[in-house]
Formats: sequence, C-alpha cells, structure tokens
Amino acid sequence: MRDLLFAAADIWMIAIGVICGVKFIRNYSNWLIGLEWIIMGTSGSNFLIYGLLKAGTDSPMYHFAFFLDAFSRSIGFTVILVLGLLMVTHRYKPTTAVEVGAFALAAVLGYFLSEFAIEIGTPGKVFFLVMALGVSAFFVYYGRRLWALGEHAHAVWVWIATALNVVVASIYDFWHIQGDDANHTLFYILALFTWGLAMLVIYRSYVAFDAHNRAVDGAGSAGTVVVQGAEQA
Repeated sequence: MRDLLFAAADIWMIAIGVICGVKFIRNYSNWLIGLEWIIMGTSGSNFLIYGLLKAGTDSPMYHFAFFLDAFSRSIGFTVILVLGLLMVTHRYKPTTAVEVGAFALAAVLGYFLSEFAIEIGTPGKVFFLVMALGVSAFFVYYGRRLWALGEHAHAVWVWIATALNVVVASIYDFWHIQGDDANHTLFYILALFTWGLAMLVIYRSYVAFDAHNRAVDGAGSAGTVVVQGAEQA
C-alpha cells in the first residue's frame, strides 16, 4: 500500500511539474519557474524509476536524484522561484544573464551540496532549512498580495501549501516519522504530494495574478484612449 501511495504521489508531482512547467514557458514566457517545474518533474521521474528498479546507492540514478534534490532545495525552489514570481508581483523582467546565472548557481550548489553532503554535514542541512523557511516567508507575502486583489481562494491555497512546505522542510533532515521505514516512504509520500500541490497552487495563482495585471493594463489603455479622444474633440 505504501509503495502505491508513493508512486501515486510521485506521478502527481511529475505531471504537475511537466504540464505546468511547459505552460509557464509557452503562455507566460516565464523560463525561471517553467524550467524549475520541469526540473522538479524530471527529478520525480528519476526518483520513480529508481524506486521501481530498486537500484542501489551506487546507481547513477541515485547520484542524479541527490543532485536534483540539492539543486531545487538550495536555489531552484527558492531563489529562482521567487525571481519568477516577482514577474507578476512587481512586473520584474529578468535579463538572460540573470536567468542563466541563477540556474548556473543552482547547478554549482547542487553539485557541491550533493557530492560533499557527508563532509559538509549539519551546516548543509541547516542551509536547506533556512532557504525553505525564507521562500515560505515570501509565499506568505505572495498570499497577502493575492488576498488584496480579491483572489481569496488562491491566497488560502497558497498559505495551505506554504504550511505543508514548512512541515516537510522541518522534517526532511531532522526528524524520522514514527512508524516510517528505512527508505522514509511515508515522508516522501507527504513531500511529493506537498511539492506537487505547491506547484499547482502557484501556477493557478500566477494565472490569476497575471490576468489581474492584464486587466489593469487594459483599463489604463482604454482610459488613455478616452482622454485623447476628449482632447481631440
């Protein structure tokens, strides 16, 4: 039963990551969140295959999974995500250099934090937790912005996903769920479900926020036309 729930949670995250990631790029030209979502989906796919094959720690899939996990927990699902959300909250337009630099930094940190995890030890675990709490604080602010726009349902869902994300981040490296097995199956069921939910909630709220921005821009343009017409008359 646990294996089925694990597979379902993983497939859920994979589907959300790939589908919403492509939509972020295709519909909103948001390469920051779009690529991070696709990377999350790729991570989930690799994790699923690794689990089904029951590959060992010497498998390339194990090291790849460790790298992608560190990639997203350090910069991907934190700094890159915040930069992507700033595109709707603050009309931020990142340059290509910023986008490439952010992913390059995530790749470098992901490599060192995964390959030298044992040597780094507790400071690395604390770093991941601090980054998770930092992005969660931004989510609280993001939810408040949505609430102010009248998007109350989206705001509440953002806060729910944020609360779950804090729980997962707090458990990840510091607490073993009672009754869980050696592979941390119960934890990963919760984590994969939470990450998939967070990605879906962020996508849907982003769509609503972008629609609001477009409506404001449209109203402003219409107002300008009316004023110009009055002046011409």
